[in-house]
Amino acid sequence: MSQLNINMSPQFEADLTSFMRLRGFRSKSEAVRVAIREGLERSSPPPAGGSFRSWLGLAGPPDSQTPQSPLTEDELWSSTRR
Repeated sequence: MSQLNINMSPQFEADLTSFMRLRGFRSKSEAVRVAIREGLERSSPPPAGGSFRSWLGLAGPPDSQTPQSPLTEDELWSSTRR
């Protein structure tokens, strides 16, 4: 396995630490590998044949986050009418 050394800004390191806590990673290297792998998978076009399986989850929250409850129709209209 080859090695990659990176310099991180304080903000990037804080974001990486948050990502590690959110996803339960114990090492920065594993968190970076997974983030890069997921980014590459999401940026790739679907394979020939039209499979959209790689697009699953792109619009939703990460698996470890619970989505907020959606607004009711009344709440939605009252917040946009103000």
